[in-house]
Amino acid sequence: MSQYFAVDYVGAPFVLFGIAHLTALGAVAISIILLVCLSKQLNENQRQSVRYGLAIVLMFNEISYHIWNIVNDRWSLQWNLPLHLCSIFVWLSVYMLLTKNHAIFEFAYFLGISAAIQPLLTPDAGTYGFPHFYPVQLFISHGSIIAAAVFMAAVEGYRPRVASIWRIIIWGNIYLLVVTGINLLISSNYLYTLHKPHVPTLLDYLGPWPWYLLSAEGVALALCGLLYLPYLSGNRK
Repeated sequence: MSQYFAVDYVGAPFVLFGIAHLTALGAVAISIILLVCLSKQLNENQRQSVRYGLAIVLMFNEISYHIWNIVNDRWSLQWNLPLHLCSIFVWLSVYMLLTKNHAIFEFAYFLGISAAIQPLLTPDAGTYGFPHFYPVQLFISHGSIIAAAVFMAAVEGYRPRVASIWRIIIWGNIYLLVVTGINLLISSNYLYTLHKPHVPTLLDYLGPWPWYLLSAEGVALALCGLLYLPYLSGNRK
């Protein structure tokens, strides 16, 4: 069992869009669908228990990631601060699930889902293939971010507002500038504002630095528009 937590993993490496990757993507999608379908049959108190349970999963999973890095002497300011969007949305999603905060929901729905999709499609798993802890933790984390936002929309009936898209884009850009300053200060690369990651990602299709940052703005806006499509008719889906 310890081999699945080892830094020097000797098992099969992660293969992008290999059988294991596609299976993990399918498991995430099926889990979210089942969560929504089953939760719709529950009363308010039971739905609260589900929300709290999902919040616990998010917290435990994120804490376990930091513990694994600390134990293996991998934790650093340059990589493990909660400054990537998905790291932030772990904790924002926890707060949203516990408090039912609608303002946080709008950020989680538009920005959280958009941010979590990319690591699921092109995860930075390195040489760690399934069932190593690292890719398992990664898929649980990002899948749960999406699940939290979808749960609040589809089960709790929360509705995003189209006007909030512009507010999210504005605050997202302010945050990007702040993180870029931190990157320059501590020689990190949070949000990949200084260069692309060293593994294949969707950013590879958006041009060289710094133009991929501008292209990513267009992609983010398009994704927000797609996420709002279910609400154009006024129905909650």
